[in-house]
Amino acid sequence: MALTPERAAAFAAIALGHVTREYPHKPDHILTSDADLYRPRQVHPIFFGSFDWHSCVHGYWLLARIRRLYPDLAESAAIESLFAEAFTPEKVELERRYLDLPMSRGFERPYGWAWLLMLQSELILGGGGYADRLRPLADAFAARWCAHLPLMTYPVRVGTHANTAFALILADRYARVVQDIGIRKLMAQRARAWFGHDRRAPAWEPDGEDFLSPTLIEALAMQRLLPRAEFETWFTSFLPDLVHGAPASLLTPVYVSDRSDGRIAHLDGLNLSRAWAMRSIAPAVSGAVSEVLNSAAHKHLAAALDTVTGDYMGEHWLASFATLALMGTE
Repeated sequence: MALTPERAAAFAAIALGHVTREYPHKPDHILTSDADLYRPRQVHPIFFGSFDWHSCVHGYWLLARIRRLYPDLAESAAIESLFAEAFTPEKVELERRYLDLPMSRGFERPYGWAWLLMLQSELILGGGGYADRLRPLADAFAARWCAHLPLMTYPVRVGTHANTAFALILADRYARVVQDIGIRKLMAQRARAWFGHDRRAPAWEPDGEDFLSPTLIEALAMQRLLPRAEFETWFTSFLPDLVHGAPASLLTPVYVSDRSDGRIAHLDGLNLSRAWAMRSIAPAVSGAVSEVLNSAAHKHLAAALDTVTGDYMGEHWLASFATLALMGTE
């Protein structure tokens, strides 16, 4: 299973249909007075669509990736036109200015921060000058991330947006692209402190609204940030029974009962993000464990790839996770 040109074109069409769709809209916004009331595109002139700010950001990331990898697609011309209109110095400054609000410290932390850095890394690789335009916003979030990491005594292990390990993975991709050794060193230090002594993960999942596997996303973060030998030793202790197909709950695709319910629809994302994590970890572990992971990943992909469209509650974000599942962050 791969991101074929045909599938890439379909995903691009989905994202083009929602990144500029202003409503319905779920804000991450704190009101301190009537003056803080706003229309989405007034304060977020780039990322006002896709139901919420972070989904719009990774919708743009998806489009940037397709633009880079499949420049000959018919949809690439529409992507280029959108980027030229969206990524202007004036609009970027308005997005950055939102971060100056006194109550914005926790805005989109850490999920939206990490996706913005992922978008920036993709724009850098894709060329065309858009990364230079978005850089003030990316620099602001990178600075926030570096300032926040030492303050976190404990990681957040939930299977939703606040998950610390997921942000580490995306921020690591950004750090690799911009060749920021300092950020990677800091993240590796924090990952060891948070997760380095974890053993025999109970894998009490899924929760009913997960779109991330706390267990597998933690493992993927460690795989990205640790030297291979150190990771292999850690992983063997973290999931020692994986070679025997246990814990089964981790390797079995989840059932989604109602895709019109935005939170239950998260579970389609869980199937996709599990597949991404398993396919990414598999090359870094022993052959028998790798086979278990690849087999389970295939089952998760088969269960989820056809769920990307159908209801806006999933459609506004799932194609990004399908892309991760099919090709990872590279």
